[in-house]
Amino acid sequence: MNIALPIDPVDTAEVDRITTQTLAPMVRDIDAGEYPEAVMRAYGSAGAYGSHVDGPDSSIDVMRAIEAMSRAGEVCTSTAFCIWCQDALAWYIYSSDNEHLKSTLGPRIASGEVLGGTGLSNPMKAVNGIEPMRLKATRVDGGYHVKGLLPWVSNIGEEGYFGIVFDAPVDGSRTPKKVMAVAYSGWDGVKLKLDHDFVAMGGTATCQVQFRDAFIPDEYILADPAEQFIKRIRGGFVLMQCGMASGMVQSCIDLMDQVTGPLGHVNQYLEKQPDDFRTELSALMTEIADLAKTPYDPSNAYFRRVLTARLKGGEMAVESAHYAMLHCGARGYVSQGTAQRRLREAYFVAIVTPATKQLRKMLADLPA
Repeated sequence: MNIALPIDPVDTAEVDRITTQTLAPMVRDIDAGEYPEAVMRAYGSAGAYGSHVDGPDSSIDVMRAIEAMSRAGEVCTSTAFCIWCQDALAWYIYSSDNEHLKSTLGPRIASGEVLGGTGLSNPMKAVNGIEPMRLKATRVDGGYHVKGLLPWVSNIGEEGYFGIVFDAPVDGSRTPKKVMAVAYSGWDGVKLKLDHDFVAMGGTATCQVQFRDAFIPDEYILADPAEQFIKRIRGGFVLMQCGMASGMVQSCIDLMDQVTGPLGHVNQYLEKQPDDFRTELSALMTEIADLAKTPYDPSNAYFRRVLTARLKGGEMAVESAHYAMLHCGARGYVSQGTAQRRLREAYFVAIVTPATKQLRKMLADLPA
């Protein structure tokens, strides 16, 4: 069953207009901790969150979602990350068999009317043996009672929705099952706390979320058990993050180009030049576009390609930001310099789940 979305396909021209006219003047405030709520809603109205989900014609265009994210990321990685959070939540809902959420909450997420996050940092680490599952649940009539704490959930406020995965007991087994659901920050027993002071990305509405016997109704369950569902959505979930990386790399290429005139005579002695990054970015985007054609491919071979592309994107983000800083020199090292802001943001691309070290572990552990 396909649910018609109350939005048009991505309006690329409108995404560009929002980026240059509304987002760009706000980047210093966002860097200082302001959440760009109006910008996020405007991107939703431009269709930025709806191309990668089931529409009336059953078309799923993950690449358009990545491109919109990348365009925002050329100006502000905090905003690009929030776009990915919104995209991921829509991805969960429309990839599931939950027709209730598809027909009610889903269109509101895809249009930007409602904002939300992913909530899967902990379970992604847990399934890869990095940390324990933080949410536990017990079955009750009509749903589950959930206890625990998630330290990192972004793009949410007091009326935000986000994905969660929790362990629940299985009769006759010592091994719990994993259940995936959508939670609402306004429910009884759910408490948000803003207590993070990052070197960058402060404007991402990142919260600590506490669950104190919070009731999750069956209508909000995405998959029970969730193991096969997680395998179904993992490719698109990770692949879409490449939009953050590509936007960062393009931004750094632009910064290097901007100083070619005044500093090119000495910058030519640096090991890497903007053309080197242009060539690498073009090759990466070709691979990403090919992967975006089959986002539901469950094979390990496909997921290995996705992980490799995501790893390459994160490494390129940091390297290109490093060279942008060197190319810009002192003009990038001042407190309001664009190059130093992009360098701080670039490390987030390499640290956010799945981080560079986790990606390398996942590749090492993934069966051939």
